[in-house]
Amino acid sequence: MGPAVAVIDRLVERVLHGDVPLERVAVERAVGTLLADEAPLAAPGVAVAVADALVGLGPLEPLLADTSISDILVNADGSVWIERRGSLDACPIRFVGAGQVIAAVERVIAPLGLRLDRASPAVDARLPDGSRLHAIIPPASVDGPVVAIRRFTAAVPDLDALVAAGSTDEEAARLLRTAVQERRNLLVSGGTGSGKTTLLNILAGEVPNGERVVVIEDSAEIQAAGHMVRLEARPPNAEGAGEITLRTLVRHALRLRPDRIIIGEVRGAEALDMIQAINTGHAGSMSTVHANGPDEAMWRLETLAMSGRGGLAAETIRRQLWGALDIIVQLERSQGHRRIVSISEVADGALLVRWTS
Repeated sequence: MGPAVAVIDRLVERVLHGDVPLERVAVERAVGTLLADEAPLAAPGVAVAVADALVGLGPLEPLLADTSISDILVNADGSVWIERRGSLDACPIRFVGAGQVIAAVERVIAPLGLRLDRASPAVDARLPDGSRLHAIIPPASVDGPVVAIRRFTAAVPDLDALVAAGSTDEEAARLLRTAVQERRNLLVSGGTGSGKTTLLNILAGEVPNGERVVVIEDSAEIQAAGHMVRLEARPPNAEGAGEITLRTLVRHALRLRPDRIIIGEVRGAEALDMIQAINTGHAGSMSTVHANGPDEAMWRLETLAMSGRGGLAAETIRRQLWGALDIIVQLERSQGHRRIVSISEVADGALLVRWTS
């Protein structure tokens, strides 16, 4: 253990056994006072390092401040990996023992009323900056605690910026802009990290200001301007109560006088409610789904809707689905680059490709 590490450990113990509130500004101020008396020659940044060890996600805090990082991954052995511009690399930061990992996660989920223990060994949470955290511990994780953080990144401002970034071209941008203005119902499809939420943000920004939009998400990420109402789902609290599902929020949304409904991602029985909402006067609605192609997107949406059918025949759901959607936009992620690969129109029970890269 080096001198700097020894100083940090000693200061952490002093703060923990003192009356200092575990809040970043208070911790850094207290450590600054202690350093002035006990270690005036300590290396710069010690106060920040102590605060990192005690507040939020501990040693991961500097990574959360780096806007170029898109994913932060903690493995069971305490190693930390980061994804930056499509490249996944090991990070010199390392957790010392499972206890340090679990303590860091507990610090950020406790204010949310969530728990992580052997009886409830997995947790999903949205961090204050909008990033999404998933943690899983033994017995569900065999070798030790595992954490994955999908960073919240600032959305590309508009379709023109998407063209400038090389993610699509002028023709595709024109088709999408026209689809939103004509109140076509859009589904954005793609794999994990392909940019679905980014594109949904952009498309939401194309909605005319005079229209009322209700946005429903697992984690609030859509931030377009305009007459927008934002609803966010909530997992059960530590007592297993208080859950608010996407399906419940879709039903609430229908009572909020929306012109359009935007669902951040369809992943369950709320698919049926979304389809029925679109078919009952909410043209211009949008959502995303995990799928590797337009055909797979329709199959997946049908399967999800079937899980909440409540006695409806499969053929009835299929007809409603094909009647509800107008446009499917397929995204792809390759070597860290995200791009639109096709725009398909849903017409007469078939998918017609209107644009392809």
